[in-house]
Amino acid sequence: MSEEFTDNFRAIDAHHHIWRLADLTWLNGPTQPRIFGDYDAIRRDYSIEEFSSDAEPEGIAGSVYIQVNWPEGKEIDEVRWVQKTAEDPDSILKAIIGYANISSETCAATLKKLNQFSAMRGVRQQLHWHKNPLYKFAAAPDIMTDVKWRRNFALLQEYDWSFELQVFASQMKDAAQLAADFPAISMVLQHCGMPEDSSKAGLAAWLDGMKRLSQEPNIYCKFSGLGTFIHENSADFIADITSQCLALFSADRCLYGSNFPIEKIWTEYPDLIQTFRQSFKDLPENQQRSIFFETAAKVYKIEL
Repeated sequence: MSEEFTDNFRAIDAHHHIWRLADLTWLNGPTQPRIFGDYDAIRRDYSIEEFSSDAEPEGIAGSVYIQVNWPEGKEIDEVRWVQKTAEDPDSILKAIIGYANISSETCAATLKKLNQFSAMRGVRQQLHWHKNPLYKFAAAPDIMTDVKWRRNFALLQEYDWSFELQVFASQMKDAAQLAADFPAISMVLQHCGMPEDSSKAGLAAWLDGMKRLSQEPNIYCKFSGLGTFIHENSADFIADITSQCLALFSADRCLYGSNFPIEKIWTEYPDLIQTFRQSFKDLPENQQRSIFFETAAKVYKIEL
C-alpha cells in the first residue's frame, strides 16, 4: 500500500444500516434461524451515532444507507426517517437506497413518493432465492423475468436510480440478462454474489455465474457481507473472493461496504476494514482508491 494513500486514507462505506429496533418486526420478533447465525447482539437500536463512532476513526468520510426491511407499506416512512439524518451537514450518511416492491401494482406510486427525498439514489428488492429454506428470501427464483416486474423495473430509469442486485449463483444467468436488457440502469451486486457454498463445486458454480455478470458493463461488484455465511472476518476468504472479483470486474467496477451492523455480530469495524485493506495492499494506488472511494462516489453520486 502506498505511503501517501495510507496517510490520507478516505473511504466511502457503500453498504450499512441504521435502525430503531421498534421499527423492525423481523428483528424484534422471536429469534429465528437466519443466514447470519445468532443475532442477539444486534437486537437493539443501531444509531447513526454508533455507526459513525465505528466507522469514522477508520477513515470513512461518507456512507450509503441500505434498506433494512421495514414492514411492507412502511418504505416511505423508512426513507423519511433516514433522510433526516442525511440532511444534517455533519452526517456521515450521504446516500439512501430505499425499498420498493417492484412486483406491486403500486410500485410506480411508491417510486414517485420516494423521489421526494433528496438523498435517494436507488432501490433494493432482495431477489435471492435458494433451495435451502434458510437462505431463501424471494418467493421464486425468477421474479426478474416476470413481465410486470420488468415493466416496473424500467421506471428506475426515470429517476436515474441504481438497483442493488442480490442473487445467488443459480440466478446469475437471469441477472446478467436483466442487466443486458436495461443497460442504462447501474446494478450493484451485493456481497460479491453471495458465495454461500465454499465447496469446490459450489465455488465453481459461483465463478461461472460471476463471469456472466462481469460481461455486463452496468454491473458493479460490492465487496461486502463476506462473513454472512461463515460468520467470521476471514482474511483468507476475503482475499480469495475479492481477488477473483477484481480479475473479472476490474477495480473501477468494485466498491467496499461494511454491512454493519450485521458484520458486527462477529467482528469490529477496525478489524474488518483492515482485512480488506490488507487484501488490496499490493494493488496500485489508483485501484485502491477506486475500490474504497471513487466507484461508490460515481455510482451513488456522492460529492465529498
